[in-house]
Amino acid sequence: MKVIHVDMDQFFAAVEQRDNPGLKGKPIAVGHDAERGVVSTASYEARRFGVHSAQSIQVAKRLCPQLIIVEPHFQRYKEVSAQLHEIFHDYTDLIEPISLDEAFLDVTNNKKGIELGIDIAKEIKQRIFETTGLTASAGVSYCKFLAKIASDWRKPDGLTVIHPDRALDFISQLKVEKIWGVGQKTAEKMHFMGIFTGADLRNQSQQRLTEVFGKMGQVFYNFARGIDNRPVISEWERKSVSCEQTFEKDISDQSAAIIEL
Repeated sequence: MKVIHVDMDQFFAAVEQRDNPGLKGKPIAVGHDAERGVVSTASYEARRFGVHSAQSIQVAKRLCPQLIIVEPHFQRYKEVSAQLHEIFHDYTDLIEPISLDEAFLDVTNNKKGIELGIDIAKEIKQRIFETTGLTASAGVSYCKFLAKIASDWRKPDGLTVIHPDRALDFISQLKVEKIWGVGQKTAEKMHFMGIFTGADLRNQSQQRLTEVFGKMGQVFYNFARGIDNRPVISEWERKSVSCEQTFEKDISDQSAAIIEL
């Protein structure tokens, strides 16, 4: 299987900087400027100060006093996302969207008959830039796990290929924090076990990993060996719909919380 993972660079922020040239080269954060506002995306200029997505707007402003807060324009982002998918469909219909700005593409049997995945990725990146004025990073490999990691490897505007012959060496040097499914708590557990790299993870037995991490233990065992048999899924059934709203002020009193519930 030939898999490409396409990931737009600082997507929301990049769209805002494209549409408002006065924002180019400046530290911006896309989000609602309020007490409970959260950063959706930060420009690379803002990231140098430690600003990142899912961070409180108030914390972001303390880290970067000159930060410019830009209200999000989701309809515009959706329109750009639709342009991306038009380009993707010129190469394959096996497309698995992850979010508005990233997707997996199975180009094993692509519509243009292009032999090498890297050549397809180069074309897609170029067409994205010509069509939208935005840059994307792409990763190419034989499975989703490695294609995803590859797309993050040389951001922004990067292109990385992980060949099957180099996969195990690449994974060996990989920090476990870079592995899909390893969040902060899992990483802390792994570090306590002496697991810091892919090589350390590969030295763990399947039994030990499943004892500590349950079903994910098997996934980690396989990933450490470059095994990921998940197909690129272009059709699926929606299983949930969610919505959230944050209170303006914390509620810590039990009776007040019960009233709100």
